[in-house]
Amino acid sequence: MSTSLPRLSLSDIKPKMELKGIVKKIELIGAFVDVGLEQNAFVHISRIKAGRVSNVNGVVSECQEITVWVHSVDLAQGRVSLTTVKPSAIEWSEIFVGQVYTGKVVRIEKFGVFVDIGAGRPGLVHVSELASGFVNSPDEVVKKDQEVEVKVIGINAQKSQINLSMKALANIAEQDTSSEEEEEEAPTAMALALLKAKESAKTAPVVSAPTTKGTARRRAQQDDILRRTLEQHSKS
Repeated sequence: MSTSLPRLSLSDIKPKMELKGIVKKIELIGAFVDVGLEQNAFVHISRIKAGRVSNVNGVVSECQEITVWVHSVDLAQGRVSLTTVKPSAIEWSEIFVGQVYTGKVVRIEKFGVFVDIGAGRPGLVHVSELASGFVNSPDEVVKKDQEVEVKVIGINAQKSQINLSMKALANIAEQDTSSEEEEEEAPTAMALALLKAKESAKTAPVVSAPTTKGTARRRAQQDDILRRTLEQHSKS
């Protein structure tokens, strides 16, 4: 193990982690790379470079320092597989219909806009999914390099296509706002009953008397008015 590399334990290694390594040995099917572990990790020929590779020596050489990313970790066998191709932030297997992502508009066409959500290839927001109502031109809604929130509405892994929508999220926001306004404007049945009871109690005749019995009788009258008001409201 090279002393120039920081020492790592297998438990420190996670998929997609970026590491610096030194090529220690080249085989027909790949290369062994020292990344600071007790044993060298392996880069298969299919992950030594994007595209087809017929000769590993044509891509890397022994003692060369390279940047690699962790492809997989086998804790039971103590093995680490690497790749020299930077992995996508989001794998296709991690994408599902209904998920919401924040992405960047990378291309605008007449039929819609392409949004990069970190999946390797940008997804498409069709012009009909940009906003509620008719959209004459996509650039009326978004601009290139603008960050937008999108919802996944369709996936075709075989064709590497992701269908996205901005309209779906806008509709949800509008529904939530409408519901909150209705709740604030509409008083509850109990609130109406208490309001009526208070108004009735204010207009009820008050019998003035210096004795304790008179005070008790007046309170009894007010309680009776409140009780009858609540009973009438519950029947209506």
